[in-house]
Amino acid sequence: MRGIKRFLLLAPLCALAACVEATPPAQVPQPGADSCNAASFRGLVGQPRGVLDRMTLPAGTRIIGPRDAVTMDFNAGRMNFEIGEDGRIAKIGCY
Repeated sequence: MRGIKRFLLLAPLCALAACVEATPPAQVPQPGADSCNAASFRGLVGQPRGVLDRMTLPAGTRIIGPRDAVTMDFNAGRMNFEIGEDGRIAKIGCY
C-alpha cells in the first residue's frame, strides 16, 4: 500500500519531466559544405590521377585510391580527392 502511495505522488512529477524541452543537438558541418575550398578544384574531376602529382595541394589533403583504407574522422577543413577504378579523379570534397 505504501508503494502505491509513493507511486501516485511521483507520477505527476514524472509526467512533468517528460514535458521539459530537450536541448537541440550541436550543429555538425555538413560534408557538402565547401569549408576546404574544394570548389576551386572541381574542374579536375575526370582528369587522370597523375595531374595531382604536378600540383601544390593544401596541407593535409588526402588522395584516396579506390581500395585505400581511410580513417572515418571528420575534418571539414581537409580536402579529399577520391580516385575511381579507372584511375581518374572521381570526387573532390571536404571531410
